[in-house]
Amino acid sequence: MTASTFVPSVCPHDCPSTCALDVEKLGPGRIGRVRGAANSYTAGVVCAKVARYAERVHHPERLTVPLQRVGAKGGGDWRPVSWEAALDLVAEAFLRAAERYGSEAVWPYYYAGTMGYVQRDGINRLRHAMRYSGQKNTICTALADAGWLAGHGAKRGADPREMAESDLIVVWGGNPVATQVNVMTHIARARKERGAKLVVVDPYRTGTAETADLHLAPRPGTDGALACAVMHVLFRDGLADRGYLARHADAPGELEAHLRTRTPEWAAAITGIPAGEIEAFARLYGTTPRSFLRLGYGFSRSRNGAAQMHAVSCLPVVTGAWSHRGGGALYSNSSIYHLDTTLIEGRDRRDPSVRVIDMCSIGPALNGDAGVLSGGPPVAAMLIQNTNPAVVAPDSRLVRSGFAREDLFTCVHEQFMTDTAKLADVVLPATMMIEHDDLYTAGGQMHLQVAMRQVDAPGEARENHWVICELARRLGAEHPGFAMTARELVDATLRASGWPGVEAMEALRWLDCLEGTDHKFERGFATPDGRFRFKPDWAALGPLHEAMPALPDHLANIEEADGEHPFRLLAPPARQFLNTSFTETPGSRRREGRPTLLVNAADCAALGLREGDRVRIGNRRGDLLIHVRPVEGQQQGVLVAEGIWPDGAFDEGIGINVLVGADPAPPNGGAAFHDTAVWLRSE
Repeated sequence: MTASTFVPSVCPHDCPSTCALDVEKLGPGRIGRVRGAANSYTAGVVCAKVARYAERVHHPERLTVPLQRVGAKGGGDWRPVSWEAALDLVAEAFLRAAERYGSEAVWPYYYAGTMGYVQRDGINRLRHAMRYSGQKNTICTALADAGWLAGHGAKRGADPREMAESDLIVVWGGNPVATQVNVMTHIARARKERGAKLVVVDPYRTGTAETADLHLAPRPGTDGALACAVMHVLFRDGLADRGYLARHADAPGELEAHLRTRTPEWAAAITGIPAGEIEAFARLYGTTPRSFLRLGYGFSRSRNGAAQMHAVSCLPVVTGAWSHRGGGALYSNSSIYHLDTTLIEGRDRRDPSVRVIDMCSIGPALNGDAGVLSGGPPVAAMLIQNTNPAVVAPDSRLVRSGFAREDLFTCVHEQFMTDTAKLADVVLPATMMIEHDDLYTAGGQMHLQVAMRQVDAPGEARENHWVICELARRLGAEHPGFAMTARELVDATLRASGWPGVEAMEALRWLDCLEGTDHKFERGFATPDGRFRFKPDWAALGPLHEAMPALPDHLANIEEADGEHPFRLLAPPARQFLNTSFTETPGSRRREGRPTLLVNAADCAALGLREGDRVRIGNRRGDLLIHVRPVEGQQQGVLVAEGIWPDGAFDEGIGINVLVGADPAPPNGGAAFHDTAVWLRSE
């Protein structure tokens, strides 16, 4: 029997937890069990999908050799080629595109398939060195960031471990049972040891909502109205901490006057939540000093998402919860690490005159939209790492038509033959986290971590960093980072940022970066005058700022239901998937079953729909077939489709993001994945 040992690693996926892992090493190229390591946040717990990670690493359909397309785009005809030949093809295509149209015709495209800095962000070093088109990263956090920064001025917040010392935890717009399981560990401690209450605010009954003491289910895009009504009650009933407001906020008097008309009855008409329930929640929140607000991304993924995030984040300022142990709020702690990524990203080569394309507008960009392209050349060549835009990006029918262009050359560096890879000209096999070196931070916790290669990659799979460096050599790109190993980049970045070097970090395993920071804003908020801003400087946060409200409010710019489109659709994460990662693993697919539309049971009865019936949903962007499940816990007129499934999982080969708009939301862009009006018809 082969002896095994557990080796350290870090979960690389796009989850706020960035869990510390212990991975069972069974041999030079094989792993077994994966479990959470015993730091103070991960606390030995990982989600079920990561616990089954050996399914991904050793999946029989994993890409292991470079491939070149030999038939029609998307036709599935490939031939294996050597790495030398594949990289030569890519470099030649990039050189041709630049010679014909200029360097901006090449658009490297990436996102968060790995959250490691070297393997994720090194593509920017090639971008800047070659003056290729920039990428505006709007697909995930742009709206939430703007809303949080509007008031606080920096992306830091309460220590998530303090949830265990809270008397009330409010999970607003998140589903940690599915998307950040460690949050539930600390909530469970508070409930067991302190009798803490859990409130969940979410338009449908998520796995987290099912465990809650109170679930408030507003209509999608109305969280700002709910927050304003709660603040109205806090001021009206003497539950606002006027001393804290006088010391730490910019305009509490103006806010109070503004909120006098934002009554629970006003909010009930907008949110669909009865005024009495709003009153009860406001009193519970206002009378519990140790109240912890854990803010998720969900309610920000709406056209009014930034305004909603700002409005909700005002609550602990009004009550003064920030001044109590176990109180305050957390959206993200990503600013506490102060990493200098100049070397990794080649920031010292960045030319600000080079155009930047909004990644959410990839569909319009690939179809020649002059506004999105800033009047510049067409996108003629792409390198795609760490993302699957054919199904992840909004308005996916337009995205796919762009990739189908015969004059567009696409290289995809991937672990599996994703929907985007199927549309490429060259596909390169990529490593996974246990097979390369990298550096990690976490938005949802506080630990800086490194993870070094522990096993050999299968076949000819190569790390992102190696591919970038090899392309740089062929293209004549110059930067010191291209001559360094991934480990050397990790070490240099740590030292440049004032942290211990890589060897010291390996010995430590993790470093708590929250210690010594003013994460509860006791010395003032990170604004010019040190005060929380109820009246944000939206103009400083993005070019679309004119739409934003002067004070917290319901911003009525969402895609409202109407006579033609009477339903509102959400597309939140599935428990067993992470965006499109894990959609290929047998355990995750088996547990999720098939794409399913959650429909209010009363709506089902009115439409004559039963469990498993097939319906067609659509709007002006497209339509698709999907199976129905009647549910309780969401308002009538609200539809929910969990998970970004591969297109092939749908009956007609068309996935959910065909319905989602690609228009940028104020103030600084961002995709409104949960802000879609649709019709529904029985098939």
